[in-house]
Amino acid sequence: MQKLNFPDYTFRFKSNENKSLIFDVIRKKFVVLTPEEWVRQHTVQFLISEKNYPLSHINVEKQLKLHDTIKRYDIVVFNSDGSIHLIVECKAPKIDITQDTFDQIARYNFVLDATYLMVTNGVAHYYCQIDAEQERYHFLETIPNYTSY
Repeated sequence: MQKLNFPDYTFRFKSNENKSLIFDVIRKKFVVLTPEEWVRQHTVQFLISEKNYPLSHINVEKQLKLHDTIKRYDIVVFNSDGSIHLIVECKAPKIDITQDTFDQIARYNFVLDATYLMVTNGVAHYYCQIDAEQERYHFLETIPNYTSY
């Protein structure tokens, strides 16, 4: 897999029926290792190791209902009160981050109402803070550490 713009992390791998699998510490199971999953697993490790988010506050690959369609978010981080702190949209490294990507995560946020958004393809990372009153987002250098919210 491609080297990403994250620190080096240690992962567990195995092979099953000629497919490479990676262990997901959130879902507590091996999942198929796709380029997007490679980015997702690095992002999870970044949130845990670099930003100190508790494992128990992170949710991965869950459904949400958006209007009359079912979508799946990549990563959500909850506050201790159950509200949503952060939504992360992961793309494969070869997928460019475009306005469409931001529109996608913004649509998810209509339902989830997070404080922060992160969009990454593993190479480029974008962080935003939501300004609900002005109905816009402000780009940030990074997202806050767990201890700062």
